[in-house]
Amino acid sequence: MDTPPLSDSDAESEESLVSDRELQDAFSRGLLKPGLNVVLERPKKAVNDVNGLKQCLAEFRRDLEWVERLDVTLGPVPEVSETQPTPQNKDQKKGVNPEDDFQREMSFYRQAQAAVLAVLPRLHQLQVPTKRPTDYFAEMAKSDQQMQKIRQKLQTKQAAMEKSEKAKQLRALRKYGKKVQTEVLQKRQREKAHMMNAIKKYQKGFSDKLDFLEGDQRPNERGAKAKAKGQQMSKGPNAKRRYKNQKFGFGGKKKGSKWNTRESYDDVSSFRAKVAHGKGPRKPGKKGANKRPGKRTRQKMKSKTR
Repeated sequence: MDTPPLSDSDAESEESLVSDRELQDAFSRGLLKPGLNVVLERPKKAVNDVNGLKQCLAEFRRDLEWVERLDVTLGPVPEVSETQPTPQNKDQKKGVNPEDDFQREMSFYRQAQAAVLAVLPRLHQLQVPTKRPTDYFAEMAKSDQQMQKIRQKLQTKQAAMEKSEKAKQLRALRKYGKKVQTEVLQKRQREKAHMMNAIKKYQKGFSDKLDFLEGDQRPNERGAKAKAKGQQMSKGPNAKRRYKNQKFGFGGKKKGSKWNTRESYDDVSSFRAKVAHGKGPRKPGKKGANKRPGKRTRQKMKSKTR
């Protein structure tokens, strides 16, 4: 009886079973040890299949116009500074060192520049626009949802940076506030100690100055205030007083007008002995001795006698 042919999956499962059994037998015998399994990398064999390459090229080649293809094969544009050939320039013409990043990128840039200089006139002849119109609309490479996620991420990052900056500023302000507070407390303690020393000296009689009672005013400020007050006193009346004197006139000095002076004390020309001792004529209308007391006065006198 003929056996049915095995499928690909069945053949692969049998091969894996066989390989697993062989590995188990080798492990039981002690043939598998660490360091014995080494993967050997063999060099790849290069195959130059010219016929196959030509066949593939013929398959995707299409006979289209140059406007549809826009293919150009040119070398790098010559440098402007290359007036005379130098050994370095000769080496560059021979080939570009692929390990030198700057030289490699410059060769790409110069080759693209040569292609642009050669293609632009042909495009202008064919009346193909080479500049983007003002109302050009291009679809974004990323969707709006992706851009929204990026925007949110940037905003959260910026908010975190601002928060950290504010925290740094607050810490700096706290340090500065503590420093200022300690300085103010030390200043108050020094002023208090100075005042206590001044009070002790005054109590013991070593000093007769009472400047410490004026508080936190500095000596310079006290001197300036005293000087300003002295200048004001020396100048005379203030502007308000001078204006009133100019408007209403100055009636003379009122206070102390009846005080005795040396001249008035020595002047006795107006002295009258009869008037001084009550022997002179009395003024008319003053009869106090013969005047009858009033009604209320008489009632008071009667109540007192009772």
